[in-house]
Parts: sequence; structure tokens; C-alpha cells
Amino acid sequence: MSESVDENKEKTEKKKKKKEKPIRLFPANKKGFHVMHKMNFFRFMLYPWNAFFYPYKFYGNTKVGKGAYIYIGNHYSMWDIFYPARTTKEGVHFVAKSSITEAPILRIWAKQLGVITAMRDGSDIRALTDAMKCLKNGEKVVIYPEGTRNKISDEEFLPFHGGFALMAIRTKTPIIPFVICNRPKIFRKTHVVFGEPIELTEYYDRKLTKEDYENAEKKVVDQMYELREKHRAFLQEKKAKKGKKCKS
Repeated sequence: MSESVDENKEKTEKKKKKKEKPIRLFPANKKGFHVMHKMNFFRFMLYPWNAFFYPYKFYGNTKVGKGAYIYIGNHYSMWDIFYPARTTKEGVHFVAKSSITEAPILRIWAKQLGVITAMRDGSDIRALTDAMKCLKNGEKVVIYPEGTRNKISDEEFLPFHGGFALMAIRTKTPIIPFVICNRPKIFRKTHVVFGEPIELTEYYDRKLTKEDYENAEKKVVDQMYELREKHRAFLQEKKAKKGKKCKS
């Protein structure tokens, strides 16, 4: 009985492997840009709609050059995907939860756009290798390490799932941290701050421990909190100056 169960399990796993296709990579054009034409179509169609109903303002490193980068940001809503995509002319590969493949239409579009699917707990080795393939090809990858939308706190990020530091170090790719400073709400402006690229060069070409990777990831998370605090201080200062002008 147990042998037949094992055989059925093995057959199921083989079928699953057959269905899994390699991640779609996008070659660079003559100017060196990795263009996703379908993503450009969605940009054209959805950006105005998004900007009208969920307005936003960018600060910091808002124009990212061509080549491989890893975007790391916090996650509040489905609109979060628009923010990193607006900083570049190139296509971006989003790392999304594997349940996206269960929706027929979303699955088709996700494949066309080179979406990298991952288990919610961050334990998916395939997602890691797919992301590294994209980076080695000179493309951009966007990761929301919280793994799910933060519905709990506007002050603290949810615990980050590991893996992004390993990607960055092994492929020698800079990380662009970005912070969505306030939860997107209809007709209220969302502030999004992009930091300068972080290169984890001190970890390159070394044999690293689990603690080393954790420290590298902490460096990025600390930078995200710092970006948010500096932006809040900037807004407070701006508000104070405006108040003084009104009084005078």
C-alpha cells in the first residue's frame, strides 16, 4: 500500500516538473535596455488610472539606469507594483506568491511578464534561482520580502523573509531600497522614497555564514527605516515653515 502511495507521489512530482517552464528572460536591445513590450502596454493603460485614484509622489533616486538591480520594498497594497516600475524604462521581474498561478488569466499574464513565483514563506529555491538568472542577464527584479500585505502596522515592517542578500551577493547586484511611507488610500497622496543603490561589496568573493547574510539584510532594512524617518522629518520641517509663513 505504502509503495503505491510513493509511486503516485513520484508521478505527481514528475508531472509538476514537466509543467514548470524556465523563467522568461528578455534580451537587451541595441541600446542595452531590457524591454518588456507587454509591460509597456500596461504602463500606458494603467498609470493614468492609478495616478488619478491613488496619487503618489516620489522622492530620492527616482530614475534608475539600465542594468541589473534588486528593488527591495515594503508592501501595503496591490498598487505597490507601480512604484518601482515607474523608475525605469526597462521591464522588471516581480517576485510574487505562487498562488498567482492558480488564477487562469493572471497565470498567463504573469508568464508573459516574467513574474517569478515563490512560496509565501520564502523557502522556494526555484524562485531564488530564477531571480538570479534574471539578474545575471542584466535585468531588474522587485522583491517585497514581507511576503504579504502589511495590514497590521504603519510603523513596523512585517518580518522579512531572507534570500535577497544572497541573490545580491552571488550576482554582485546593487540593491535599491524603497519605502512606501504611508498606506495607499483612494484620493490621498502616497509618498514613496527611493534610496541610493546599496552594494554589499564587503561580502563579495567570501565564504559566508548564515549570520553574514542576516547582517547584510539588516543593513538594507535599517536603511529603509532611515529613509522613512528622514522623509518624515523633512515633511515636519516643511509643515513648520509653511506655518511660520502663514503667521507672518
